[in-house]
Amino acid sequence: MKKILITGITGQDGIFLTNFLQKKGDYQVLGVSRNPYSIKKISKSLQYLNNGNFSINNIDIVSTNLLNKDEVSSLLRDYQPDYIYNLTGPSSVYESLLNPKFKIEIRNIFDNLTSSLIKEKNFCNFYQASSSEMYKSSTNALTENSPFLPNSPYAEAKLRNHIEVLNLRQKYHWNIYSGITFNHESEFRKDNYLFMKIINSAISITKNSSSNLTIGSIDYVRDWSYAADVAEAIFNICEYGKNPTYVIGSGEGKKISDILEIVFSYFELNWKDFTKVNPKILRSGDPKSIIANPNLVRSEFGWNNQVSFEQMIKKCIEYKINNFKD
Repeated sequence: MKKILITGITGQDGIFLTNFLQKKGDYQVLGVSRNPYSIKKISKSLQYLNNGNFSINNIDIVSTNLLNKDEVSSLLRDYQPDYIYNLTGPSSVYESLLNPKFKIEIRNIFDNLTSSLIKEKNFCNFYQASSSEMYKSSTNALTENSPFLPNSPYAEAKLRNHIEVLNLRQKYHWNIYSGITFNHESEFRKDNYLFMKIINSAISITKNSSSNLTIGSIDYVRDWSYAADVAEAIFNICEYGKNPTYVIGSGEGKKISDILEIVFSYFELNWKDFTKVNPKILRSGDPKSIIANPNLVRSEFGWNNQVSFEQMIKKCIEYKINNFKD
């Protein structure tokens, strides 16, 4: 049985990746978390995804401070993983702007993991979560070779680790990969993200018609995928990848107004009646258009999005309706 180490296992990518691995049946999963209730969260999420018909097998959670190099070294020495998926760290650009230490944490976690593996001479397959935030705005679909222009501490840290992946791969002939994920959402996304903010606002409006929603733009274009599809691409890359870098996205750009239309129409509301646009809340230099060109990951693995943009939004709405709190 192959041993998998997943950092950030309680995030949406970690949840869907764990679910995918459990269904394949020949993987032992060890998740890293400092939250003592993480195993309960994982169990609850997996039960939801499998309609209550799921028992946790071969999944454990270990409490390890990934910012402590000695703890990381001890964990890797004892566990001897065959694969590592480094999904941890703040996924919110806004968090990195408010708290610059996140930039250092993203870098240090990656360094602690890779340097400890090198010390142990364990060059296991390693997946590093990179981000489309590294790119500059473009009306053209972005590939693995498109130019980068990070404009936040989060993006800067991700780009630095991306470059280190390339260096380590060349130096040690290591199967270490950088997966550049574009926007992806799911039922398990936190409420401070745009998707959930819009959905929660629409639910609130159905309960109180005097409520409204304020956003920075309705015209920004992003490439949104469902997190379960992204998790499958991540698995394929780490298991079978031949190239150092892969772009993961739908290849289709959608405006924020498209989300508003689908969400509010679900509740038989007109989003224009309840939505205010305030450009002042936008980030300075925020890209207006970011769209993936996932041809490489599609051609190499036969991967494609199984859940459409509209289906993804419906999944999120239905989950929030059943779990909504005033």
